[in-house]
Amino acid sequence: MRKSGSSSPWTTAESVSHRAETTLSDPALTLDTEHAGLPESTAAYRIEGPESTLVDPGPSPSLPKVLEKIETAGHDPSELRNLILTHVHLDHAGAVGHLAEMYPKLTVYVHMDGAPHLVDPERLIASTRRTFGEAYDDLYGEVKPVPPDRVRVWRPRESAAVGGRGATTLRAISTPGHTPHHLAFLDERDGTLYCGDALGLRLTPSAPVLVPTPPPGVDLTAWFHTLDELEVIGPERIAPTHFGMHPPTSAGRVDVTRTHIREFRAELLRLALRARAALEIEDETEDAERYEAEVRDRLAEHREPDWVDRYVEVFSPARDYRGVVHFLTENPHWHPPRGVPAE
Repeated sequence: MRKSGSSSPWTTAESVSHRAETTLSDPALTLDTEHAGLPESTAAYRIEGPESTLVDPGPSPSLPKVLEKIETAGHDPSELRNLILTHVHLDHAGAVGHLAEMYPKLTVYVHMDGAPHLVDPERLIASTRRTFGEAYDDLYGEVKPVPPDRVRVWRPRESAAVGGRGATTLRAISTPGHTPHHLAFLDERDGTLYCGDALGLRLTPSAPVLVPTPPPGVDLTAWFHTLDELEVIGPERIAPTHFGMHPPTSAGRVDVTRTHIREFRAELLRLALRARAALEIEDETEDAERYEAEVRDRLAEHREPDWVDRYVEVFSPARDYRGVVHFLTENPHWHPPRGVPAE
């Protein structure tokens, strides 16, 4: 694993000049948020260390389950000190305001472009409500603002550590593509990369890698660059939000994670080329529905029918297809980056 770069402080946070000395067999606890009643679809992560850290707590309706699972594992949620966000989409960050209100010692870490949506979430709420319509309230519930003084922001060209001196071994890495303000967090003790949606979705170890590309924030150019950077960094293990550690043990392997990155790159490229071909013959609307049916069939090989139906309802593959179409419409001259084969 290559280190992620030189250290720079988060805005208003203390500078971190050395790694924490804590050694743990596996500092990570996977917390199934059971978002939308879907077990093993969306994960938060609690990371043990000199300061307890929570990654992407999920939407507010899932928060009681997340806190209960922290307690069941023998930890006190009130001891949480750092809350890190890969991005502010509500399936990742909807519960943040509630947690900040419950635990006054908690500090929230987020990309500078995501921070305004935490402090004043009304635009984010309105956008998500337009997407999900009447289902919004059941899926995402109440979203509370976060006081500005509780938020620490990452700025471009910084490779910043989370927490105060020696508090964690987590470093933020810019990973745009799914959305421009996406970050991943590398734990330098064991090489685990908490990657949000940057490396796609792998809902079981044997399931296919899926592409999360909802409109309007997808940037294919940035995303392929992100994948190149993460392959060079070579994490020992990845922790995507959807769902769970890969490989599942703390004794991770760079070859396994690099294989995942290459598989996801290929899936992203296939979808981009497919959507571009459909646009050329004005078939994108019908092809979005065909794509959703194909993803449904792929998932059905690994999950029970009711689970697949609910998953497709909440995380619509046709919507992901439309996200790629949106990018290609806005960027008609886009082409795959050099070195990535155009199938």
